[in-house]
Amino acid sequence: MADRKDSFLKGALILTVAGFVVKALGALYRIPLALLIKDEGMGLYQMAYPIYLILLSISTAGLPTAISKMVSEDVALGRYRNAYRIFLVSLLVLASVGLFLTIILVAGAEMLSVRVYKNPKAYYSIVSIAPAIFFVSVMSCFRGFFQGLQDMVPSAISQVVEQIGRVVAVFILANLLLPHGVEYAAAGAAFGPVAGAIAGLLVLILVYYNRKKYLLDQMSQDLGRVLESFAHIIYRLFYFAIPITLGGLISPLMNMADAAIVSGRLQDAGFSVKRATELFGQLTGMAAPLVNLPVVATTALSASLVPAIAESMALNDREMIASRAETGMRLSIIFGLPAAVGMFVLAEPITVLLYKNAEAGVSLELLSWGVVFLALTQTTTGILQGIGKTMIPVRNMLVGAVIKVVINYILTGIPSINIKGAALGTVVGYLVPSLLNASQVVKWTNLKVNLNYMLFKPALAAAVMGAGVKLVHGQFMLFGLSQNKATIFAIALGVIIYSLVLLLIGGLKQNDLRVLPGGNKLVLILQKFGVFRR
Repeated sequence: MADRKDSFLKGALILTVAGFVVKALGALYRIPLALLIKDEGMGLYQMAYPIYLILLSISTAGLPTAISKMVSEDVALGRYRNAYRIFLVSLLVLASVGLFLTIILVAGAEMLSVRVYKNPKAYYSIVSIAPAIFFVSVMSCFRGFFQGLQDMVPSAISQVVEQIGRVVAVFILANLLLPHGVEYAAAGAAFGPVAGAIAGLLVLILVYYNRKKYLLDQMSQDLGRVLESFAHIIYRLFYFAIPITLGGLISPLMNMADAAIVSGRLQDAGFSVKRATELFGQLTGMAAPLVNLPVVATTALSASLVPAIAESMALNDREMIASRAETGMRLSIIFGLPAAVGMFVLAEPITVLLYKNAEAGVSLELLSWGVVFLALTQTTTGILQGIGKTMIPVRNMLVGAVIKVVINYILTGIPSINIKGAALGTVVGYLVPSLLNASQVVKWTNLKVNLNYMLFKPALAAAVMGAGVKLVHGQFMLFGLSQNKATIFAIALGVIIYSLVLLLIGGLKQNDLRVLPGGNKLVLILQKFGVFRR
């Protein structure tokens, strides 16, 4: 059982490393991009992006996860030929849906920009980003297949290549088109996902053909005698995928609602159209990407949890289901809490360091607390999807989304609160589903929650870290360091403080460290110092 748990965590680690590279590139490229196209350009870019994510969620949010779950179940039971058949049917379905939605977005771009956003400049960004839906849809099918085999390497490689392709295209096109106007520069940036998706898809196709012989060898060992019909595979795909797709739609729909509600309510509060767009760009284009960076680890955990728990369900291994659920929830808190505390105490210095924009720190300070709740929502959603309870996280996310919209509408229109109301609404929108999901995971997996180990010890370590970082940052500046240098040193020291405190108070298990590169040697060293003694 330990070997299987380690394998699951190593898969998550592979995706986490790739995810951090991708998110780091994603966050870093936004810094010079924001300096290049300014707040208004970032606002136009962010107006196109939620629409793209909504349609992308329709084509990719549920089906790749369904592929992963179905392939994992068949492989666990030795039905390799049927697993491969699921992949082929899914590829046809995703390619068709992706192409259809690309055409829909291009056709509706003018109506969306003029009637929904009341900003005709957004048209160019919407049209530019549309083809990415098709390429990402096809790419997601390959990723779902490989993840169903619990082989995370192809997905990891393609994610990195995709992001590199995106970043390169963004800067080349934005620079070339900026002399023609900020709307054209934003459209050039919006084409980045298209170029990245093509690059990532080519990598997956090459890996697939390189490993096709191995896949054929597996099918020769097939223990199953009967293959599912295409119709039954499609039925199962959509039966499992539709609830996940609905859940995946909630977040981008809320982002789109933010683009309309927040900007409009800021104008109602007395801000000009340009100023409202700038504040919206600070929240969604500057603060939000930083909040999404730490949850890369839990995004990877969620992706690994679905096939891992589906495998345990197929084998009826209740102990492993509970063990993997506990690991996912605990690690989401371990990663989320220190990130939330760190961004809260250093909100303004961080935005000054990255964007040369102290005002964006106002949004980040509040939004930072959403990290831990978003992380827990992601992992608990993966657990519930793995055990087949796909509608539960959808319902819980919808409840959170409704509360978020109400808070955004009421608070953002108050002049003294303005954009802080939207940030607070987002935090509450993550808090509600995280708690509701967690209660359902405990119910359906019979998980015995040790709050001291899962929550209180990480919280104590994060509190010590936060106090230390705040003190050290001020001291560094008193000693003559610039604010940016003080911020960098304080962040690095915060990681060290949190890790040491968590180890010293027994917040990590040996198995948590063994899955890291060189983890066994690290455990041996720490054992000599009595770190793991009880």
